[in-house]
Amino acid sequence: MRTGHENRRLGAAELGRSPGERATLVQFSTAFCAPCRATRRVLSEVARMVPGVAHVEIDAEDHLDLVRELDILKTPTVLVLDADGRIVRRATGQPRKADVIAALGEAV
Repeated sequence: MRTGHENRRLGAAELGRSPGERATLVQFSTAFCAPCRATRRVLSEVARMVPGVAHVEIDAEDHLDLVRELDILKTPTVLVLDADGRIVRRATGQPRKADVIAALGEAV
């Protein structure tokens, strides 16, 4: 298992937009990934519910360097970033809304 990305910060350059002021939910997806669509709905809903939280979806196929750097092995993969852009949680597969909200508790 590779190390080194645990303290990695992601900012606007990697995300393609400004991160959330309190936390950012980063979703790595691919075009034909059915669980990615459901994950998009869950993360968007949580981002709308929690002030200062942004949801950013990144097409894994269009950002292979970042995918390799962060060891993204399957989609969907969700990273929870704190206000400084540090990765505080990481999960693969379709998340439950309650789990996303709990993970945000560590970030904010």
